[in-house]
Amino acid sequence: MAASKGKVLVAMSGGVDSSVAAALLKEDGYEVVGCFMRLGSPGETLTEGLHVPDDACDPSLVKIGHQGCCSINDAKDAQLVAARLDIPFYVLNFKQDFGRIINYFVDEYNAGRTPNPCVRCNDWLKFGKLADYADSIDAQHVASGHYARVETVDGVPTLLRGVDHSKDQSYVLFGARRDRLAHTLLPIGGFHKTDIRRMAEDFNLPVFNKPDSQEICFVPTNNYMDVVGKVAKGQVHAGDILDREGKIIGEHPGHQHYTIGQRRGVGVAFGYPIYVVDKDADANTITVGEADDLLSAGCMAGETNWLVDPPTEPLSCMVKIRYNADLVEATAQVTETGELRVNFAQPQRAVAPGQAVVCYAGDRVLGGGWITEAYPHPWN
Repeated sequence: MAASKGKVLVAMSGGVDSSVAAALLKEDGYEVVGCFMRLGSPGETLTEGLHVPDDACDPSLVKIGHQGCCSINDAKDAQLVAARLDIPFYVLNFKQDFGRIINYFVDEYNAGRTPNPCVRCNDWLKFGKLADYADSIDAQHVASGHYARVETVDGVPTLLRGVDHSKDQSYVLFGARRDRLAHTLLPIGGFHKTDIRRMAEDFNLPVFNKPDSQEICFVPTNNYMDVVGKVAKGQVHAGDILDREGKIIGEHPGHQHYTIGQRRGVGVAFGYPIYVVDKDADANTITVGEADDLLSAGCMAGETNWLVDPPTEPLSCMVKIRYNADLVEATAQVTETGELRVNFAQPQRAVAPGQAVVCYAGDRVLGGGWITEAYPHPWN
């Protein structure tokens, strides 16, 4: 028997992508250990391999839905796949950290920002706490089913976009620690989704035709206010709707109900399309305007994370301002305080504080940060 390439802990969500990731790694000669992250859902009866204190935000306030990646049915699917692959499988109790993600999600909406819990989950759990657990079992690597790649470029481990650009998930991995890249395996990033479906069937995995997870795992209704309303009781209040001149033109049920760029459900009519163009959480107001009022010339970002040496001069690059946005040309510059200033080559629409802006050079992820402010386009 050939020597093992090392032990790898695979985050198995019960979906087709992470299942094929585990199968490919085993086929490639790794000693694979599968794990499922238990985030906490009412009625769970899972046997756990690791326990942590349950003293965070009570996750029972929030139900994990069937379309998510962490339900009890997903755990059973992951267990079936592990049995089919004949690999060890553990359920890890991450309820405490899940509570942290819920708190972050609600706090961001209360502060008037638009959160991205999937990025935080990757930073804090899949490549944070899970990496710590990998160390505890002497696993040299952590792997997941993300459509992105880690390859050595000029002798340096590098995060790259997935080959299937329509499924690319490198944006949500920008916060990975640079020193962890050498210990991160993303085995499906070099394939297209159709290839993964075919391989799942070839490996005889029971999830080969399972639908992809959609939306956020703890928002099963696809209405995020169901979560914010439960966790932030007493913090959602009616307030004023303003026009661009600051005139009161209506009333809203709480600024948390709205995101920058939203058109539907604004509650006032002008005879032409209007959008939410600004929010003031402290004053509990939203401002509406026309489509051109959403255009921004650039943005500032904090909590930066670089997977290369931070640029010391203005850097021409491509950027993404949200997960499903196209890459656009921009100039990025690190300020004296370590913040990231991005100037777009062409004005961008609905740049929302709370989202991440991620910088690319070709397929390579350079780094990014969390948007704190969008600069209006000069003609606004």
